[in-house]
Amino acid sequence: MIKNFHSPEDEVLGTLDRIDFVVVSVPFVEPFGTSVASWAVKEALLLRLEQDGFVGWGECVADPDPYYDGETTTTARHLIRDFLLKELEPGRTLGEALGRFRKVRGNPMAKATVENALLDLMARRRGIPLHELLGYEARPVPSGISIGIQESTGALLAKVEEAVDQGYHRVKMKIMRGKDVAWVAAVRERFPDIALMADANGDYTLEDAGHLKGLDAFGLTMIEQPLGYHDIYQHSLLQPQLKTALCLDESIHSLDDAAAALGLGACRVINIKQGRVGGLLESIRIARHCQERGVPVWSGGMDETGLGRAVNIHLQTVDNFSIPGDTSETRRYFREDIADPPVVLGPGGFIAIPPGPGTGVTLDPGRLERYTLHRERVR
Repeated sequence: MIKNFHSPEDEVLGTLDRIDFVVVSVPFVEPFGTSVASWAVKEALLLRLEQDGFVGWGECVADPDPYYDGETTTTARHLIRDFLLKELEPGRTLGEALGRFRKVRGNPMAKATVENALLDLMARRRGIPLHELLGYEARPVPSGISIGIQESTGALLAKVEEAVDQGYHRVKMKIMRGKDVAWVAAVRERFPDIALMADANGDYTLEDAGHLKGLDAFGLTMIEQPLGYHDIYQHSLLQPQLKTALCLDESIHSLDDAAAALGLGACRVINIKQGRVGGLLESIRIARHCQERGVPVWSGGMDETGLGRAVNIHLQTVDNFSIPGDTSETRRYFREDIADPPVVLGPGGFIAIPPGPGTGVTLDPGRLERYTLHRERVR
């Protein structure tokens, strides 16, 4: 951590000159499927804040549908516009404003959108990168790839081979009932030495413990969220039955959730999706708590545009993000993204932090206009 660091929570808020919502729909290179749903486009709610000529952006990680989470782009826009923005009164510190967000129950994705836009704006006003505003030095970020449910094991193996050839440090494959043990076995047989993990997105129950034990044979880095979406307790019953570390993802919405999971022994790894836990500052608190207990964390992705992906890259400068996250090249998801520069793999498969103040990325006006579904001037 940077010496003589002053938390951005102590910064006093000024008057925002302009606030806008922009909803974009950016086509994926190919549909991305999980055990829950499949998406052909990335529909994202963006929040634009302007102050004294400086502009900060936040990307909401919610989907337009409630299949991954109960929040959607529509509900987030409602919560931000009608409840959260009114708490950004000039003269309050950022910490005081975020504290008042707690009056709004849940909705961490909406809260993260506002917080991240404010942090980006603060960093740009200071002329420093986002990671420095958060108190951390730049460092190369290891790459990880998430491969969605495929139609066949042949198609899956082709995707994994491509990832290995490109130099990714970790491969995550989605699994579901009927596409699990045999599919993992096929990947491990072809690629005996890769860092491999399986993500179930909550497709199993505790009654499937015997079946899930079959995954212990393949030396997986972890099995991510095999049981219920909000569950912590039943994972605590499953983890002692498996040699493989369990990782909780969807169950973790706050530091309290993470503390409960570790206290119950429900997992040995935690996936921190900053948009799902309420923003970067809560993510850092969770990472510190896990580090104190010897539990590693990593940064999960939500198929963000280059804007949200840049936020995740900066987050991975924080101590204890020791496992490669869902951080892959832009071209894997989008033929044409709205943000520059694109994410690319550098030497050794590492990803460089975007240079410049704030997130380090800019939104291309032409592409932003081309993929915009809706605009709304709030102020």
